[in-house]
Amino acid sequence: MDSADLVIVGGGAAGLAAAIASGERKGGRRIVLLDGAKTLGAKILVSGGGRCNVTHAAVTAADFFGNRRIIKNVLAAWSVERTIEWFAGMGVELKREATGKLFPTTDKARTVLTALLERCRGLSVEIETGRRVSGIERADGRFVIHHSEGAIAAKAVILATGGQSLPRSGSDGSGFALAHSLGHSLTTTVPALVPLVLHETMFHRMLSGLSLDVVLTTVVGGKPVDLRRGSLLWTHFGVSGPVVMDASRFWTLAREQGEQADVSVSLIPEWTPEAARAWFMAQAAANPRKSLGKTLALMMPERLAEAVCTSLGTDARTATAQVPRGERDKLVAALTRLPLPVATDRGWNHAEVTAGGIPLEEINYRTMESKLIPGLYLIGEMLDCDGRIGGFNFQWAWATGYVAGRAATDSPA
Repeated sequence: MDSADLVIVGGGAAGLAAAIASGERKGGRRIVLLDGAKTLGAKILVSGGGRCNVTHAAVTAADFFGNRRIIKNVLAAWSVERTIEWFAGMGVELKREATGKLFPTTDKARTVLTALLERCRGLSVEIETGRRVSGIERADGRFVIHHSEGAIAAKAVILATGGQSLPRSGSDGSGFALAHSLGHSLTTTVPALVPLVLHETMFHRMLSGLSLDVVLTTVVGGKPVDLRRGSLLWTHFGVSGPVVMDASRFWTLAREQGEQADVSVSLIPEWTPEAARAWFMAQAAANPRKSLGKTLALMMPERLAEAVCTSLGTDARTATAQVPRGERDKLVAALTRLPLPVATDRGWNHAEVTAGGIPLEEINYRTMESKLIPGLYLIGEMLDCDGRIGGFNFQWAWATGYVAGRAATDSPA
């Protein structure tokens, strides 16, 4: 049977980071990376609109969901500054955009993937593609990793198979089954950073392509669980954009747990209902003959104003001063807290990350080694940690990969 000192299962961002960290300290040990795909890096290549949002200028545990005490300690071991230096050492210079996101100066994700793969080759890490792992057994203090082309024994194993997001890239959740078979538990997993589909009764199709700054509120079981401000994008299927993607995990998790989840949006973030009502009254007094649609267009895109009016059964052509009080109150409510009738999310094929996974409490955060199975390391999206949009999940991948790769190679043979 083939054998190695360390086998890394999964060649995504976390797996490649682990391979490089291991390769830099291997001291003659054999390191093998197995991946079921024929070519590596599918997720890296599609991320950031094909540009790869490598990390963010400021990353803290507050940017993630999960056990933040543990997350904080992992992030401390591999900072954003180290990520920038690490990539610079591989010939990849990063640039910071106004949002704080860091991209390669080439604006090409391929630059990032090529650098990672070339570094692995330079360190003599053996990358074997088309090797889908089907099972892992422990025998005589070693691991036996069964894959589609045979089996390989190893002293240590790093699981970096990803979660369930973008399953066509290879992260179809199979790694969770491997970890579970070895004794690990699994928290509920749901799509995160995923667009939301609205009921056909909503007016989203009329606004497809329109983006605006909003405040989004998510209420679960009658209690507000998330309130955030950001950019919302109306689409032909519903809503997307950063603010929706970040909030989506609350809706998907509530649905999975059988709880009622309600999402609403303030179309003019600066307005309270009282301020909106006062503004209407002032406009009606100053410009009584101006149509309601034109008046609202002072504060928002005209087609959004018309869509809101139509949805409430109000004629946008009505003179502002002639809008009945009841209709005005409904309009104020809609502008400051418009319900978004979410039918479903767009699913794993459109989710950027997985919420849930292997509990962080089952991992030694100093090494990423399993507390249950010595010699087994778990990293990246497999763990119950998901970050907001903006490069945070990549930073988690680099950090956990580096920590595990170093520890697995430094541990006694």
